Parts: sequence; structure tokens; C-alpha cells
Amino acid sequence: MADINTFIQAVKLPVMPEVAQALIRTLTDDDADVVTVRDIIAKDPALTTTLLRMANSALFGLSRSVTTLDNAVSVVGMAQIRARALGICMSQVFKLPDGINRLEFWRYSMVSAGYSKFLAHQLKLDEQQAWLTATMLRLGELLVALHTPAVIADLEAKPCEPGERWAREQRLVGHHEGEITGEIARRWDFPDEVVHALTHCAAPLAAAAPSKLCAVVHLGALWADQSKTLAEVQAAIAASPQDVMNFLGLDAQQLIDTAPDPEQFSDISALLH
Repeated sequence: MADINTFIQAVKLPVMPEVAQALIRTLTDDDADVVTVRDIIAKDPALTTTLLRMANSALFGLSRSVTTLDNAVSVVGMAQIRARALGICMSQVFKLPDGINRLEFWRYSMVSAGYSKFLAHQLKLDEQQAWLTATMLRLGELLVALHTPAVIADLEAKPCEPGERWAREQRLVGHHEGEITGEIARRWDFPDEVVHALTHCAAPLAAAAPSKLCAVVHLGALWADQSKTLAEVQAAIAASPQDVMNFLGLDAQQLIDTAPDPEQFSDISALLH
């Protein structure tokens, strides 16, 4: 297997905007509060506008509209606004190459993130951290497209069973997308638990110290693969790897009965501006 650093050095990483870099720093800053996060976001009027549009979309189902960033942070919550802001920033700096359907790519990312957040809620984990980690997961494939564009057609070929893209990436490039995104996250100073979860997402229990966040993102990604309807998601839940389910203490039937429809997570309009 080629060294991950050698792989990363062969491509030009996108430059994150200053506002995103500042938001990343708050993820590990215990002193960062609502005012800190609000002030960082407010420095970028375009990002603020996009967040307000998102907050007022059906995705959040708010009973009243929010017209200011202060309102959005107050109603939606600092952690969620920060996570969504970072998601928007990353969608803007990572350009999708030919061969990858933009709508399908971001829909998958949002559905994967939505189910990861759903699982985190069940397990009383940090829901926004799970959402953000899952949102980032597939960015590694975009680096693969820059590094070895000739393999994209094979990676995106249909049919593609849940988890099969990871195996294809490993075979064709030597690294799966999570490992690549994990290295990017490490270089951008994301929290260690996010880096670990991304790096080991394809085989969460094979890590030296398995984490619940990693297992949650693994399942969320598997459920998002080829899951256009709730019935397909329910089938994916039933087929979830039992060792991962046992590690998390999850009951498949209970999840089948309570899993939201994927359409609840698939509003990607804010990521397409």
C-alpha cells in the first residue's frame, strides 16, 4: 500500500477559507462560546446568508422564520450552526470533477450525515460531531479524482453495493476515501476523534481502539449507499454488520421501526449555491 502522505503530496489540497479555519479551532477550544462562533460566521456575509436560508428551509421545520444570525444560533443551536457552516465551506472548496454526479454526491453525504446523527442521538453521542464527520467522509473520493482521474468511472460504476466503493478505492488507489479524508482532517487540525473515525470508517472494529463515533459513521454510510427510499434503508439496517451493531448495543428491529425517511435529510439546496 502506498503511503498516505505520498498520496496527499501528489495532489493539491484545497485551501479552506479563514472563517472555516477559525471554526475548526473552536471544535477543540473549551472556551469557545456562542458569541465566538457567531462572530466568526458573521465575518462572511455569503456564508451567513446561506445559513439563514438553510435554517428557514424545510430541513429544520422551524415554527417561525429566522432573519438574523443571532436568531439562527438561538433557535437552531451553536453546535448545529457551526457544523452546518463547516459543511457549507467544504462543499464550496471541494470541486466535483467530471464523472461524479454533483447532486447524487451531496445527497449521499447529507443522508449519511443524517443517519449518523440519528444513531448518535440513540446512543447519546455528540450528534453534531457525528453529522459533520459523516458529511466529510466522501471528500476523500474527490482527492482520488485529482490523483488518479482514470479510476473514477470504475469507482462510480453501477451497481455498487453498500461499502463496495471503499473496497474499489482500496484496490485501485491503495486508500479508501475515509483514510484520505482523515489525513486531510488531521492536517486541518480537526479533533482527534473525528480524524480517527474517518480513517477507520471502512472497518471500525479493526482499529486498535474502536470508537463509537467511527462505528456510527460506518453504519450511516452503509445505509446511505443505494438507499433512495425508507424501505431500502430498512433493508440496509437489517443487513448491517452484526459485530458493529453489537459493539454499539443496537437492536436492528428497533432501528427499522424508528428510522426516518432519507428524504428528511436530502435537502441539499444550501450546498449548491
